[in-house]
Amino acid sequence: MKLNLEKDLIVFDVETTGLSVIKDFIIQIGIVKIFADGRPNIERCRLIKPPISIPKEASDVHGITNEDVVNEPTFKEIASGLIELIGDADFLTFNGNRFDIPMLMEEFERVDKPLNMVDRRTLDALRVFHYMEQRNLKSACKFYLNEDLKDAHNALVDAKATLRVFEAQIEKYKGVSTDDKHGVKIEEPIKNDMQAIHDFVVDENEVDFQGKIKINSEKIAVFTFGKLQGKPVGESLFYDKKYMHWILEGDFATDTKKHIKRLVEEFEVELAQEKS
Repeated sequence: MKLNLEKDLIVFDVETTGLSVIKDFIIQIGIVKIFADGRPNIERCRLIKPPISIPKEASDVHGITNEDVVNEPTFKEIASGLIELIGDADFLTFNGNRFDIPMLMEEFERVDKPLNMVDRRTLDALRVFHYMEQRNLKSACKFYLNEDLKDAHNALVDAKATLRVFEAQIEKYKGVSTDDKHGVKIEEPIKNDMQAIHDFVVDENEVDFQGKIKINSEKIAVFTFGKLQGKPVGESLFYDKKYMHWILEGDFATDTKKHIKRLVEEFEVELAQEKS
């Protein structure tokens, strides 16, 4: 089907050395770029040499070994070309808001080329799947396409499958209404409209991509984990510098750390204004 696009759309998937956004690295990226002006899609798949050895347990999942990447370029060497390819396109992933997007952002941060996410819509086919059917990519292919996903965990195969699943979702839910998490009925939330789908699946209360910080019912940014779960981020860390340093020096995504610094600084300003 032809997607109704206002902007170009980047569909991507990554394979990595592991599951930590901080400690692990991308070793393969598969991309399908769909142009809003109707030009033919572009498909790219690239192996990347990481700065660490690929663990056997990771290779057992995606089949990529250290020997496969020994002569491949580093992420730094492809970063400029990748940014040019991405441009200002929206993103479509399968569970990318939790992993692929933070991982890609982290890689760009490491080479001092921050990925601009301002005004970039992030469409997640898994969230559509969960909201509308409440399950992984393999199951989605079976459910929406009535096909078995072959060569899963090859980045380009997964990216292309994600695109087909997303297109099938738009077709399947044409004219279908559902209830949101508060039980409020939403008329036809899934349609051939990227903004409408983004608005439906995005969690407006999530501050960072990994969901470590959320806005609570009182419109305050609070922690979703650890000993300060449910506590205001800015205020709590202003008075608990040790915990703040643990987070800023720990295994948390750069995106999360930036929001934490901002929230502490905002609290400091508010406190100073109250005192004055």
